[in-house]
Amino acid sequence: MKRVILVQRNCPTNGESKNIRKLIELQDLAKSANYKVIGDVAQTRRPDRKYQMGRGKVEELALMVKELGADGIIFSNQLSATQIYNISETCKCEVIDKFQLILEIFAKRATTKRAKLQVELAKFQYELPKAKAIVSLLKKEERPGFMGLGSYEDSYEQDLKSRISRIKKELAGVQKDSESQRLKRHEHGFSIVALAGYTSAGKSTLFNALVDEDVHVEDMLFTTLLPITRALNIRGRRVLLTDTVGFIEDLPHWLIDAFRSTLNEIFLADVILLVVDASESPDIMRQKLDTSYNTLWEQIKGVHIITVLNKIDRITENELKEQLENVGYLAPNPVAVSAKSGLGFDELKMAIYGQLPKWQRDTVSLPMSEYGMSIISWLFDEGIVHNINYKDRIIVDFEARDEIILKAGMIEKKR
Repeated sequence: MKRVILVQRNCPTNGESKNIRKLIELQDLAKSANYKVIGDVAQTRRPDRKYQMGRGKVEELALMVKELGADGIIFSNQLSATQIYNISETCKCEVIDKFQLILEIFAKRATTKRAKLQVELAKFQYELPKAKAIVSLLKKEERPGFMGLGSYEDSYEQDLKSRISRIKKELAGVQKDSESQRLKRHEHGFSIVALAGYTSAGKSTLFNALVDEDVHVEDMLFTTLLPITRALNIRGRRVLLTDTVGFIEDLPHWLIDAFRSTLNEIFLADVILLVVDASESPDIMRQKLDTSYNTLWEQIKGVHIITVLNKIDRITENELKEQLENVGYLAPNPVAVSAKSGLGFDELKMAIYGQLPKWQRDTVSLPMSEYGMSIISWLFDEGIVHNINYKDRIIVDFEARDEIILKAGMIEKKR
């Protein structure tokens, strides 16, 4: 297990609570990547072009690395190629930033071709703005192992662009397949509900509890990288529930873009369950809801959102009431649940049912025959049958999407 020191340059305009929260998040990310954190360093100042932090602080960091026997340094701030080079030269160890760390976690969790392509795309898009600086530094110092990127020639930047273009084309095909699959699911009477929210909000635990599954859950960030979908029946409506990758603060556009085909599982949903940890402080809840909305807002195009306040088993009723008062304006259609105990699930399912695409209610008259009984079976499969009255003909009171209502009406006229 690699031993690392965490480093954070605090922006002078940030409040203390935000700085603490960002450092804790970096600690959780390091844990998820199986690093052992042996120390941390923080400095409040404007960014330095050469070192991100002040030169004096970097020299202190170098002594700390030597004294503690650290194998590497992880910065909370995004670093340029020049900064990584300068810090690694001074501290004589590997240096990465939070976004390289996230890519490392994603690479370890990627098990399918789609996930591996997304990680590869994100890696290349991270490197692209640094390409010229990397090649320049490599030539200057003749260090082919710098940043673990190997040896490069002048064509490196063009090569990156070509690879990015190729992967985007492959992922575009995946996106078209997803949109086509969504249409087919709707044609077969399924509505799509996606779990979204900040990482570690308890989405996977809630998913398992709702669909009675045992999808792997660990107390670490980004345990869900590839969307997982299972069927769920809510008051006769067939629902496909999807667990998705968690959000995190300051996700750069290139990382969101790389995982577009995965995030489309959220963007193409009929209902989004925005899960938040209700046991956290109001400030943290607000920040995490803000982060979630910033990731979602431009893409969801009027999709219904239900805010799921999870982990209420950890707080009192009065504390829950205070949370709702503090974040109510950021929490549309709030429902309080405990994924651990199942508390609030009935209310959550009712809320989901109320936001599903509307079905129409109708009555159809069928012949008292084997054919009529086969149509009843079909209506049970495709809609919700409320009542059946057997007389000279079979009168069926049912609820279904428009195309089923239309087909049933045509069948009635033929008979």
